[in-house]
Amino acid sequence: MSAVRTFVDLLAGRRDPAALGPRDWDGVIGVARSEAMLATLAHRLADACLPPAVAALFADQRAAAKVAQAQALWEAEMARRALAPAGIEFVLLKGAAYAAADMSCAAGRQIGDLDILVLAPDIRRAENLLLKAGWEWVKSDPYDDAYYRQHMHELPPMIHKARDRMIDVHHTILPRTHRITPDALALVGDAVTSGAGFAVLNPADMACHCAAHMLADGDLQGGLRNLWDFHTMTRDFAAADPGYWGQLDGRAALHGLQSAVHRAARLSRDLYGVALPSGWDRQDPADAWFRRRLFARDDWGRVTDPLLEQAFYIRSHWLRMPPAMLARHLWTKWRKR
Repeated sequence: MSAVRTFVDLLAGRRDPAALGPRDWDGVIGVARSEAMLATLAHRLADACLPPAVAALFADQRAAAKVAQAQALWEAEMARRALAPAGIEFVLLKGAAYAAADMSCAAGRQIGDLDILVLAPDIRRAENLLLKAGWEWVKSDPYDDAYYRQHMHELPPMIHKARDRMIDVHHTILPRTHRITPDALALVGDAVTSGAGFAVLNPADMACHCAAHMLADGDLQGGLRNLWDFHTMTRDFAAADPGYWGQLDGRAALHGLQSAVHRAARLSRDLYGVALPSGWDRQDPADAWFRRRLFARDDWGRVTDPLLEQAFYIRSHWLRMPPAMLARHLWTKWRKR
């Protein structure tokens, strides 16, 4: 069995970690590192009987993840202090949102940038306030700056010059030129307040955004992590509310994301064993390509199918913009390199 399949089976609870040998652990750890899920696996196996070296590594990972989450929430607080005096409210997205809401998918999850969602009319004021508060531009290239502002769903990335932490300020969740146009006003207007006091997307919108990020706006880099997020959040939300799947389907339809959300649910079933309600479990032959992409790693965590990886990269750009614009963009980026 390949290391990536062993890794997925460990997450899903289908494999006994005590049955793994040293070479198995080398492969599993390599895959987990490449997917930025080593601390996630460490939390998943916190009570398992592990070899001493693996147990020590996992203990370090759990401790580091706890510190990283505290840093992420502090960065969110710094953003709030910069924006709140001007009356600009924001919704936390992705990893910081999961941590603020104390969700199970936050356990060990690596949090990189701080992602926030503000209303489109507030985007310029938010930009100026963050610049005054110590953030500065990561990209200084005029083409990249114009590309973000004219076509993307967020400002160009910014980094704080003292804390060295990045922030991505979104005004919606998919690029402006994307074929799908989620209802950004509904995302913000129907957000809920987390236990940490930050606004986060409501449970159905959170899963919609996760599926959109993974399948409608990406090339499946980090796909196992994003699918684990989707799997754990839908499992927990459905356990708390029997009507959740129906609510999710309704919100996915509102945002034009039914295809992405249903595919994410099927992939979650295929990899992590979730039981889907009636109407969600139909077969789609194209799912095989997505599963193949997710499993395309060797025991060192390296991609084993570069042509498939490239195909998904092209697909992600094809979804983001019309053909003529895509051709110009790829030509410009190629020339710059």
